[in-house]
Amino acid sequence: MSYIYEFNPDPLEDILSLMASNLQKRRLEKGLSRISLSKISGVPVPTIAKFEQKHAISLSSYVMLAKALGYTDEIKHLLSESLYNTMQELDSINMNKNRKRGRRDEANK
Repeated sequence: MSYIYEFNPDPLEDILSLMASNLQKRRLEKGLSRISLSKISGVPVPTIAKFEQKHAISLSSYVMLAKALGYTDEIKHLLSESLYNTMQELDSINMNKNRKRGRRDEANK
């Protein structure tokens, strides 16, 4: 089955590393230690350290950290806009806007 969207070739680890680095920069800009951010966000210090060092975190913990740093709107707008590369893809997006479920893959029939 061919997909309409061509996935970005950036390796997952590079994206996670950038996200962790950005969060750490925002924390340090605000003069917060991991302990302080933990108290504000409710995310345990070891979870913050693991994310900054090994780039592993749950989505809910990441959102809690972003909210604590004042990035609620940015998180809420993530993936909020449709992206398309061709008019065919735009037509497909517009046709599927009100769908509640995905289609079954041909391989599963």
